[in-house]
Amino acid sequence: MDPQDQKAVELAYRAISTRERTVAEVRGFLERKEVEAASIDYALAELAEAGAVDDARFARLFAEDKRLIERWGNERIARELNRRGISAELIEATTAGQDREGELQTALGLLVEKVAPPQSDRERDKAWRMLVRKGYEPELAYEAVRVRAGQSVE
Repeated sequence: MDPQDQKAVELAYRAISTRERTVAEVRGFLERKEVEAASIDYALAELAEAGAVDDARFARLFAEDKRLIERWGNERIARELNRRGISAELIEATTAGQDREGELQTALGLLVEKVAPPQSDRERDKAWRMLVRKGYEPELAYEAVRVRAGQSVE
């Protein structure tokens, strides 16, 4: 193995030793370390073959964690996966696993935990904005706020 390739592999393993990373994140890390492009490709192929980097696994685990722990909606999960270099097809496959009803229930759970049933337009707007910031579609957030406020959903 070429010494440059060996250095690239070692640096790549160091990058993933602290947390799971995407292929794009490891590539960016190696580029910042001024590793040559051919050595970066070699290191990424080596890590992929060893199963150390896997964008599909990363996307699935990231989405699960953010849904359960942070209670993010699909839109925010998709934005963050895109920012981390996950392909559009993989993002679509990952976010498709959460149906609208499941996402509505998660949004309602978040509202129950974070806000009292909104009584005024201002309180409803505040609750809606919180859900949108968390990554819920505006229409779904509106529906969740109406359910939480005890209003009928048409």
